[in-house]
Amino acid sequence: MTDIATTCVQGGYHPGNAEPRQIPIYQNTTWKYDTSEAMGKLFDLEESGYFYTRLANPTNDAVAAKIAELEGGTAAMLTSSGQAANFFAVFNICGAGDHVVSSASIYGGTYNLLAHTMGRMGIECTFVDPNCSDAELETAFRPNTKCVFGETIANPALTVLDIERFAAAAHAHGVPLIVDNTFPTPVLCRPIEWGADIVTHSTTKYMDGHGASVGGAIVDSGTFDWTAHGKRFPGLTQPDESYHGVVYTERFGLEDAFITKATAQLMRDLGSIQSPQNAFLINLGLESLHLRMKQHAENGLAVARHLAQHPKVAWVRYPGLEGDAEYERAQKYLPQGACGVVSFGVAGGRAAAEAFMAHLRLAQIATHVADARTCVLHPANATHRQMNDAELEAAGISPDLVRLSCGIEAAADIIADIDQALATV
Repeated sequence: MTDIATTCVQGGYHPGNAEPRQIPIYQNTTWKYDTSEAMGKLFDLEESGYFYTRLANPTNDAVAAKIAELEGGTAAMLTSSGQAANFFAVFNICGAGDHVVSSASIYGGTYNLLAHTMGRMGIECTFVDPNCSDAELETAFRPNTKCVFGETIANPALTVLDIERFAAAAHAHGVPLIVDNTFPTPVLCRPIEWGADIVTHSTTKYMDGHGASVGGAIVDSGTFDWTAHGKRFPGLTQPDESYHGVVYTERFGLEDAFITKATAQLMRDLGSIQSPQNAFLINLGLESLHLRMKQHAENGLAVARHLAQHPKVAWVRYPGLEGDAEYERAQKYLPQGACGVVSFGVAGGRAAAEAFMAHLRLAQIATHVADARTCVLHPANATHRQMNDAELEAAGISPDLVRLSCGIEAAADIIADIDQALATV
């Protein structure tokens, strides 16, 4: 098996003789064909190729192939954002009248997507505490449940999903587990190896790593047997009349059926494409991902340890921190580190947290996370602003919570900035 560092640098794109060393940017909408018949075969999914960038683009495909290889999947696709990736991953197998089980400890935007936006589309979601009992998890399932969703490391609660347990529960009910692996990236955790069936990413975060491009990705493990539960997943196992009756599992096999359907149907109709330029920028980020994630994780742990001993800090949450409630699970799923994001509470509550943030100099207040530069956010006042107090509590968000995303600067400088800001509180 190729080391993941080599895949970060050289995966997905393999130039031939006298071809560009770097992935070319195919910044075009269309491709020219000599005959209508040749193009028609592409429209009917009888042959693979390119005719319109909304459906497929060589730049995007090369980057998607690299991400699939990094995650240990069989197929992948890029989307315009991480939100689009999560929506496509769920909506590809769910429709009006269906049901989803999700961990309650997830990113606020994804919570809104599942609880409200998809709710208006007729898809219900039951949220469960990621540390719920087996009996409580079992009770969440219904006959119309189509998938289970969770985040490897929740944003910003930093709970670690017990992937094996949630995968076992999903598979016992004949449905796939979808895991958002944005925070660890495949460098620190590969959910497919623990039983996940579909993996999603906001490539905007660590994969890009420089705040330069917005994007998302979906990776299919290629191992979930859709045909064994054909009646539950008719979109994959029964004829698609919009493509002259093609059956995705028959034409493309378990390895490619899910991604082909998501591309051929959802990208065709909803158009949440990633631009080739953004895909190119994400690939540049991927080439150093294995190096950056090591530094992010080291900085995150150093900052968490420092905060844990600071008299003006009420509490600290970091999965890699000794004594943290998630520490044991993190050692299982994230033995090489737990990303660079640290959540903590400033003594004095919401007002103290806001005062602390106002005095930071190196760390930037930004609606962003997982960047080469250290940034900070007050989730209750920003990313989770639409949630009520009960929803905030269920998601593990308290009013005093500060989310600090440690960049790849010197840890001593990040800590010095924290100390001078806390001194003003």
